Parts: sequence; C-alpha cells; structure tokens
Amino acid sequence: MTVRVRGIYTTALTQLLLDEGIDVVQASPPIRRRFDDHEADLTARPADVEVATTDDRQGVGLVGDPDPLQTVRDLVAGVGVDALHWGSDAPRGAVFDGVVTDTLGSGAVVDLGAAEGFLPFRDFDGHVADGDVVRVQVHEPAAPWSDDRPLLSGDITVHDGLVELSQGRSGVSANVDGERATEIVRTTEILPVDVPDGWGVRWQRAATDADMTALGDALEAAVERAEELDETLAAAGGDPDDAPAQLVAGEGTAWVWFGRECRFALDDVRREAERTMVGHHRIKAAHRAASTAVDFVEAVCDDPGGEFPFQAVTEQFGPLLGDRIALAHGKPEGRLIVLGRGEITDYDPDGQVTLERQMSGGGSYDALGVARERGDVAITKLKEGRWWYPTVYRGEDGTKKGTYVNICTPVELFPDQARYVDLHVDVVKHADGTVERVDDDELDEAVAAGYVSEALAEKARSVAAAVERALG
Repeated sequence: MTVRVRGIYTTALTQLLLDEGIDVVQASPPIRRRFDDHEADLTARPADVEVATTDDRQGVGLVGDPDPLQTVRDLVAGVGVDALHWGSDAPRGAVFDGVVTDTLGSGAVVDLGAAEGFLPFRDFDGHVADGDVVRVQVHEPAAPWSDDRPLLSGDITVHDGLVELSQGRSGVSANVDGERATEIVRTTEILPVDVPDGWGVRWQRAATDADMTALGDALEAAVERAEELDETLAAAGGDPDDAPAQLVAGEGTAWVWFGRECRFALDDVRREAERTMVGHHRIKAAHRAASTAVDFVEAVCDDPGGEFPFQAVTEQFGPLLGDRIALAHGKPEGRLIVLGRGEITDYDPDGQVTLERQMSGGGSYDALGVARERGDVAITKLKEGRWWYPTVYRGEDGTKKGTYVNICTPVELFPDQARYVDLHVDVVKHADGTVERVDDDELDEAVAAGYVSEALAEKARSVAAAVERALG
C-alpha cells in the first residue's frame, strides 16, 4: 500500500503511516529530510491513496482505491476520540448525467441525485440552461462541513499523483518548467504503454522525481482506468429521462474532521519525527499565517514545550474583546450550521470568552419551550478545550428565560469562529430552576448510523451527567 500526503498534518500522518508499515510516496523535500534516517522508501511512485488537508485546515480528504482507502481512513480517524469521518455522495472521478437547477454568474448548479455540484461555464463545452441534462465528472469533491459544492467539469479525466489522462487534452505535456518538462515528454515516447485514442497525457509535478519504472507504472495504471471508463460510459448509454443518474462510481473518497484532542494527539505523533511545540496543529488550523509563526518558534527554540499559549495565539490572530465571531455548530453527520454571529464582551487570557448575540423573533428555544422574541439576548460562555458550553437566554428587559448547555467536542476558539461538533445530548435549566437532560435518543441514533463512535458517545453521556449534577 502506498499513500501520498500533503498539507499541515503531513509530518504527523507520515509518522503514523510509517509506524503501521504503510509506504509514503511522492514525499516533499522537507519530509524526506525529516525521515532520512527512517527505513522508508519516500520516492515518487504511484499512490494507492492520496491524503490532503482540506482548504479550511479542519481535517483531511482521502481519495484512492477503496480497500486501501478504508485502511488509511480507519487509521487516521483513530488519532483521537473526537475525530469524525464520512464517505462522499459525489466522489472524485464519478460521472453523472445531472440536471441543471440554477445558473449563476460563473457557472451552474447541477442536481446529481444524492448531492449537488457546481459546473463552471469555462469547464463545459456548450450552452447550459436551467433544466438541461449535462454529463459531468466530479473533479474536486467537497468536504461535508464546507459551504462548497463539489466542482464539476464536462472534461472526463483519470487521476494519479504522477500523471493525469484527459479527454479534454491531446498529446503529451508536463506541469513543470524547462528542460525537465521536455525530458518527461520525451520519456513518454519510449515507455511501453499505448495511450488510447481521445486521451491526452499531462504529467504532474511529482513526476519530476520519479524514475522511468515509476513513470511507466503510473502511465500504465492510468491507461487501464481510462479504458475501463470508456467501456463503462459506452455501456451506460445515458437516457436523459433517467437523469439525474450516476454512471461511473468514481474513486473511493472520504473525509476525516479533526477535533481539538486529535490535533494535540497529532502533535505527539509529530514530535517523534521533528521538534514540535504544544498546539502546533491547533494553531496552524486556526489561521494560514500561523504556519510561519509556528515554524519560526520550532526553529529557534530548543524545547518549545509547556502549555498551549492561548493568550499569545489570540493576541496575535484573535479572537479578542470586541471581535465578532460565529458559532460554527458542526453536526455528527457532517453538516455545519452557523448559529449566528456575536460580539465578544468579555475575554479571559486563560482561555474563555463571553459571546453576546442579539436574537430575532419567532419560534421558541429548543427544549426550553419558551418563545423567542425580538430583543432577546443570548449570552454564551466558551472555554477553549471544554466539552460543553452554556448559553443563557434573557428577554429585552433582562428576564432570564433559561439556560441551555450544549454537549460537544472540545471547543476551539479560532479568529473568526468558535468551532466544535454538537453531540446531540444536552442539559437545560428552565427559568423555574428545573433541570432536564434531553436528546439522548438522537445521540443513540447517531451511534447506530455510524456517525459517532461508541467511545465518543460515552464521553458525551459522561459530560452530560456531570453537567446535570452541577446544575441540579
């Protein structure tokens, strides 16, 4: 089994994979330096599975052959009790006859059946209008917690870490500059592999470090997949009346979201290979600019240990008193709901903030059974690393309407949002002092559906019991 890893979790995941006897390939120069004394082959070879940090740095996406992908998924999702993971309804490489449901300025929203995708006009040859049936392929899948739709194209391709075959190209090219590009293109001509008609070859940057054997293996595997794809699409036909319909399954695709405990566990793994400060991954996940700061600390400090430097991190990147942040309320099935934005009205350098939100009228507060009225105020206390947080609801005149304690994965206070995943079970305290524990059944259902592990569910129940006792 071979795995390619990219992004802010690369060193830790490389160590984790190598410890399990799994080969890491197409390693970057820094990774090769860090593991130069490890008995590992980090050379540029085809990868069975690709692991890459998501754009928001909250977790990783995995793409590859289904069986090895499942092995890697289980390993990565096992780094901490607050990891959650999901498959994909729109995996990379899947081909659909989709139905256009809306046209926007730069592209179209396409109904794929179990999911929606976005088709940029630049990536489709022909006119697109509402109601049209279009044959599209998923080129970039989207994490379930993101606001993005999977990115679609009318160009059919097959991917490998070293080479890409595409029906939208002709001939042979390379995604590198200078003489190396010319060398790779010429090498293709002598490889004992025939590219099928209608497909163009595009070598990727990682191919510059591969030997001729690896290039030949990569091209051969890509050609086999292209031929299988041609056969599958020819057999599928495609009746527009059947749309939306999935014609090609695509590659195995999965997502792993890391909670706060996972990030600190990954710090421990990374420390086996490289000097690593406390909170390395937690800080890098919060802000892109933080990567440089973390790398600097680790480069100049002989022992960057100690406690997580919450005050230093927030003073540099936020959030601070007066800032407005969102309550980013993740759900165990992968969705992300933003529970509005509020102003930080109190800041404690030990890791706690108070968030105040103005509520709109209409409906009622969950479990409290009290009307939500215009002018109400929600006061939420959020503490970094805590498995719960309370929100007190007050009327415009200051009357207390009740307290809702959300049980969740450990809270992370990022510059623009407080991030966690809701674990369903909650505890409420009514205005008359009555304490009630709610939604245990929803947690049980999430466990049965495979969204929440039994270990995580047991932690949630334990926290809820402690909160209930404290409020009683």
